[in-house]
Amino acid sequence: MFRIPTITKNLLIINGIAFLATLVLQMQGIDLANIGGLHFFMADDFHFYQLVTYLFLHANFMHILSNMFGLWMFGCVIENVWGPKKFLFYYITCGIGAGLCQELAQFGNFYMTIAEQAPGVGFGELITVGHQLGQQLNTWTTIGASGAVYAVILAFGMSFPNERLFIIPFPFPIKAKWFVLGYVAIEFFSAIGSSGDGVAHTAHLGGMLFGFLMIRYWNKHPDSFDRSRGQQFFENLKRSFDQRQQGGQQHRHNPHMHAEQGGSKEADMEYNARKRQNQEEIDAILDKIRKSGYDSLSKEEKQKLFEASKQ
Repeated sequence: MFRIPTITKNLLIINGIAFLATLVLQMQGIDLANIGGLHFFMADDFHFYQLVTYLFLHANFMHILSNMFGLWMFGCVIENVWGPKKFLFYYITCGIGAGLCQELAQFGNFYMTIAEQAPGVGFGELITVGHQLGQQLNTWTTIGASGAVYAVILAFGMSFPNERLFIIPFPFPIKAKWFVLGYVAIEFFSAIGSSGDGVAHTAHLGGMLFGFLMIRYWNKHPDSFDRSRGQQFFENLKRSFDQRQQGGQQHRHNPHMHAEQGGSKEADMEYNARKRQNQEEIDAILDKIRKSGYDSLSKEEKQKLFEASKQ
């Protein structure tokens, strides 16, 4: 049975608790989204801790459902590959990066708004005006885990670019790399357009940008992050294969089992031969990871490990 890894599971739980707390406190007249949501940095209610807390707050049920579904679907795989420590660092860092990009976009919007009324306004004057309008700017608030979740989706696309996904409403599978590029294109054109849909498209792109830069850096410097936790997944995978191999050996030496199978000895030999070959391939891949790191694997080797992890 598929087990949700620790960090992904805890993130799902925390987001769920925060959503329920938002609903309960709202009935008491307390706006948790205003307290923990990410305000524009010139607003009166802005605090630096909001760069983290905004990741765990959502506007409505569909908002949290879509984000948590994406986190569950792709986060489970990435955490198993990278390990909990690296995955959590990536998730939170990309979430903060998404928030910073959203702040930058809001600053640009604020500048253009003021410049329309006062052409040639300087930076110092802009800051002064911003502080004077601090109460009104409190309405510029961002909430949601979308920036971090989009970064996780990007990580999946970069790790397993040729993995095929079934996406509604398309009746055919789509490779992960095209799925991610499609997301980027949609968010990019939505961000530059004047849709006014209330969605922080810049934060989505910002999370993916930070994720892309981080993954590229890790690919070029494979020893820059402690991989001991991440390699635990592969060690567990190897132990699983060892246990299955031992189970196959017990199966061969059980006389009652052979009697029930009516002498299917040749079929058992072929099956065990395939198992041994598969075991040897997995062992070779795991040895390569221990020597050179996960990023040294070829696409075929990564795919084989990915398929083995689902068995």
